[in-house]
Amino acid sequence: MRTPFPIHRKHFPWRGGNRFELLVDGEQFFPAMLAAIEAAHHYVLLEMYLFESGAVADRFNAALGNAAGRGVRVHVLLDDFGARGLSSADRQRLLAAGVHLAFYNPLDYGKLRRNLWRDHRKLLVVDDGVAYTGGTGITDEFAPTLPRPWHDIMLAVRGPCVADWRTAFAQLWNRTRDGKQAPLRPPMTKTSPASRTKSGPAFGRVTLNNPLRMEIKRSLLKRLRTAQYRIWVATAYFIPSWKIRRALYQAARRGRDVRLLLPGSYTDHPSVRHAGRRYYGKLLAAGVRIFEYQPRFLHAKLLLCDNWVSIGSSNIDRWNFRWNLEANQEAQNHALAEELAAQFETDFDQSREILAGEWHHRAWYHRLLERFWGTIELWLERFSQRKP
Repeated sequence: MRTPFPIHRKHFPWRGGNRFELLVDGEQFFPAMLAAIEAAHHYVLLEMYLFESGAVADRFNAALGNAAGRGVRVHVLLDDFGARGLSSADRQRLLAAGVHLAFYNPLDYGKLRRNLWRDHRKLLVVDDGVAYTGGTGITDEFAPTLPRPWHDIMLAVRGPCVADWRTAFAQLWNRTRDGKQAPLRPPMTKTSPASRTKSGPAFGRVTLNNPLRMEIKRSLLKRLRTAQYRIWVATAYFIPSWKIRRALYQAARRGRDVRLLLPGSYTDHPSVRHAGRRYYGKLLAAGVRIFEYQPRFLHAKLLLCDNWVSIGSSNIDRWNFRWNLEANQEAQNHALAEELAAQFETDFDQSREILAGEWHHRAWYHRLLERFWGTIELWLERFSQRKP
């Protein structure tokens, strides 16, 4: 059976000379992404899971259409399930403007479990100058005009890693497009002066995940096992595998500062939160500190181990690793790590820390919800492991 994702034969290597910039929440990353599209000269590559009609989508559709009208080659790759909220009128508007539009793994009831394969990656690549990755979607849930917009972080990447992001997009585009779409053959343009020069001291690497090659998970496990002083993790959905849980237990028992930043009661999937909370007891007993973010829905996916950083689309949950295409930007850089650590501290201050004594005396109905949704999650896990 032909898989709907490319089988990557080689890992992307570590590359020096990159610059990284943290962009916190829609009020920072949406203007930056739109400005990059509006300044494009050669190409715009946009790959998203969530893309829903609304005020944010209107701004991006206009910018993408204007770029195509200037002669810029614009390719938009959306997950077919995640883009259910994109209206037919908006789809036709993009096509009429000259945007090349494709949808990953179109839903088909006849394909049964094959429908579970989803493209969860979030990336924007513009010319050879900049790439953006993180956890956002093109949806009004992240709009800064909302009273409680979702909390997320994007990373702007400049330097040699941009070419790897371009290659990652092209590989999946060529696997997904139908016969009406032209293939992409990276590199699409000559390397720009901005990419040729050493734009900064930071080393970076692009890591990809698909159900047959779990680079992000393996990289995380390696860092959890070798961290010297700090392991801070933020994830919107927390249902870790046994290997990840064991690595967290062992790191905390070795005296490492292990902290989890997780959503509080404000979440789009309460069932997933309850299923993940059943692990709190053993994590707290091992010395892991757990913080639940209170002001808004925490949608960020952030990994910080010593001075190693990984930011992208991947959550820490079994379903994510088993069925989704994911992409993260890794970096080994003290300045970026400390900037991210400062953001973590800000978020910890706005969170409720779960203490072991308090947790053991939680209400009976919380225990019931954890057991119920934990059972459902285990059933789904067993179902997903069955051979098609």
